[in-house]
Amino acid sequence: MKTNFKLLTLLFLLIFPIAMFAQQDSTVSTEGLEFTDGTISPDSLAFEESPDTVTASVDSSKTVAATNKVVDSTENGKKSLWSIFIAGLVGGFAALLMPCIFPMLPLTVSFFTKQSGSRASGISKAMLYGLFIIVIYVALGMIITIAFGSDALNALSTNGIFNFIFFLLLVVFAASFFGAFEITLPSSFVNKMDAKSDKGGLIGLFFMAFSLSLVSFSCTGPIIGTLLVEAASKGERLGPAIGMLGFSIALAIPFGLFAMFPSMLKSLPKSGGWLNSVKVVLGFLELALALKFLSNVDLAYHWNWLDREVFLSLWIAVFGLMGLYLIGKIKFSHDSDLKFLSVPRTILAIVVFSFVVYMIPGLWGAPLKSISAFLPPSATQDFDLSSGVGSGTAAHTDGKVKKYAEIFHERGTPKGFDPYYDYDQALATAKELNKPVLIDFTGWNCVNCRKMEANVWTDPGVAKLLKEEFVMAELFVDDKTELPANEQFVSKYSNKKIRTIGNKNSDFQASVFNSNSQPLYVIVDPNGQVLVPQSGANYDVEQYKAFLQSGVDAFKKRN
Repeated sequence: MKTNFKLLTLLFLLIFPIAMFAQQDSTVSTEGLEFTDGTISPDSLAFEESPDTVTASVDSSKTVAATNKVVDSTENGKKSLWSIFIAGLVGGFAALLMPCIFPMLPLTVSFFTKQSGSRASGISKAMLYGLFIIVIYVALGMIITIAFGSDALNALSTNGIFNFIFFLLLVVFAASFFGAFEITLPSSFVNKMDAKSDKGGLIGLFFMAFSLSLVSFSCTGPIIGTLLVEAASKGERLGPAIGMLGFSIALAIPFGLFAMFPSMLKSLPKSGGWLNSVKVVLGFLELALALKFLSNVDLAYHWNWLDREVFLSLWIAVFGLMGLYLIGKIKFSHDSDLKFLSVPRTILAIVVFSFVVYMIPGLWGAPLKSISAFLPPSATQDFDLSSGVGSGTAAHTDGKVKKYAEIFHERGTPKGFDPYYDYDQALATAKELNKPVLIDFTGWNCVNCRKMEANVWTDPGVAKLLKEEFVMAELFVDDKTELPANEQFVSKYSNKKIRTIGNKNSDFQASVFNSNSQPLYVIVDPNGQVLVPQSGANYDVEQYKAFLQSGVDAFKKRN
């Protein structure tokens, strides 16, 4: 069973970090929130008591002045859309290697070049064919957006029910790739669309492209479904359409390219059993991604199913089985006999087994910095042999009972840090200790937050500053724990009922700091006045350390 080295290596190395791990950089809980454009007046958080409203715990004396620099959430949105587009592009190139599409590529191109009167005509028809593919898939993405609406897509990013449904969907897709069944559309519908492709002109070309989309659905359906799930989980309004744009461009490029340069068709590898191997490898990746969605639900709703070592054990098993499959020790129903190991399979097997070996020390607390962003928080690790910077007790522990500590401290806070989880309590302690407050807007499902904690906060200099110079306030924006009835209130910012801890913190972040992305780090004095421009994720240790030091220096100047 021969494979093509360049195609399969590129598939694995690109699909693994991008299509599988392109996670959200915004975890704000949008339940009960409506974001508006423009800078928000801080005084709008001075809530008044009413029959349906309880005075909010944040008043105007604790808010940031409108002149302070704010993070532009639209910039984060653009980055998120770019990540969705790239994931779509990679998914499209992966779909080209599916058994339902790859063999059709030379046949379709040959049809255009032979049936057309001239080479120019064949190229133009192939280009139109590719354009129609793009139109069809982008239309699918737009239909998803219109059907659910932007608000619904935002809600999906932290909604437990939908995240669990996404988990089940990805498991079904993986089973399909493993050969348990095929996801197909009704044959009568497919045949009708195929019959229409016999018509000439633009209509015939359109239905040829439509027929390709339908006939190949058994192979592309799981990839498209995964891409749409990922786009929806980002909460971006145009996410599904942008994802489908990237997918369809990757799918359409070869038709135009090979129509212009038919001789390139000879360089394509022959169809064979290796195409099914690509499907199976993608099936394993689908399983790994499914576990990430299950972890999102587990953390936000405190089910405590997938602690860090349990999650790692499952990933080790998944990728271990993938490695065994690549070397022929595991075989699925549609696989051809593997008489020998080709060089590409051997190299991919080495990559996979190396990744498995890399993960194993994580079962005993190794930081695994390269994938820490995608794992559950290190605080969920029950058995930890590490004794690095993260261990120990914070310098300013004063014996106070920290509000919400029973919810967040054991599972959400990096080991060795001792923050507050209520903004008011943090300010009160800062006044007593005469220290500035570092507000850390974070989330259970925040990929970039985990990356900052594992790669930046573990630096000795950063950890020393955080522990000794600040009172830390760690505010989770996607937690689903309901507030006591007497603490629930109607937001003056969104006019929505704030019912959960996550709602309260995300409403505070959006209304005061005009940002809805995490992590967001804000340094304020004990009166809540911002000392220096706020910062998002910054993986440069020295720059982040300089940000913290600038806050300390600004605080000392005021005193």
